[in-house]
Amino acid sequence: MGKKDEQAVGDFADFDLDQEVLPDWIDERAHASGSYPYDKRMKNREYIAELHSLHIELAKLQRHVGDQGERVVLLFEGRDAAGKGGSIKRFMEHLNPRSAKVVALAKPTDEEQGQWYFQRYIAHLPTKGNMTLFDRSWYNRAGVEPVMGFCTPQQNEQFLQEAPAFEKMLNREGIKLFKFWLTVGREMQLKRFHARRHDPLKQWKLSPIDYKSIPLWDDYTKNIGKMFEFTHADETPWTIVKANDKRRARLAIIRSVLCQFEYAGKGHEAVGTPDNKIVGHSQEFLSTA
Repeated sequence: MGKKDEQAVGDFADFDLDQEVLPDWIDERAHASGSYPYDKRMKNREYIAELHSLHIELAKLQRHVGDQGERVVLLFEGRDAAGKGGSIKRFMEHLNPRSAKVVALAKPTDEEQGQWYFQRYIAHLPTKGNMTLFDRSWYNRAGVEPVMGFCTPQQNEQFLQEAPAFEKMLNREGIKLFKFWLTVGREMQLKRFHARRHDPLKQWKLSPIDYKSIPLWDDYTKNIGKMFEFTHADETPWTIVKANDKRRARLAIIRSVLCQFEYAGKGHEAVGTPDNKIVGHSQEFLSTA
């Protein structure tokens, strides 16, 4: 371990989320953390213009899904504070809630804990013509649960074996499954945690688990890599999104979905292609995220 790395470890160990002022070293490193490829945040004017165009395309896509009787499932997973909720909000902003819904399940009840693990998620899968967006999903058992001790190692291993088979069943059934993994650098995560802790309008986003997760970064990294190794498949791949800049991440996610469909009146120029600097599908891309 080099001198710079030793200093970073010391800094993380000393960080106190309750201190009122965010330390300068976090603020200075945040945007570039996790090998983020852009020096500056995307300009808001550019972001708003592109988002508006993509919202029009999403409205077209929703009509297509309804007309064709398709079923679409989107999973939003990722590091804590990576921007899952914000990405879902922008995706849903102008969609008809009658045929597009968000599912964010709470802690399993006693009854649910006695069921097959996937059972409570199956109940929320879409019918024909509908879309379901999961704000966290069955992949809790690959990340949060093993790190926090909410499941046994055997349950985690069983999940990693069963998840690919379960998703192949969805694929064979004709359900279009999108799996997004949002990741942020460590300093950016701490910056966002700090904002949640000290902004009265964001404090509801900060949970006791977030506090506990701060020193467990490496444990999460290990489990994320294992999850990706077992559950990334050609039929049901993961799309990894580097999300230090929330604006770029939201646009990339919408584009990643739109690019997988052909629908009436598609604006190919507006849709474009996902930014390959922040979007990838390989284990190597994940390792740099």
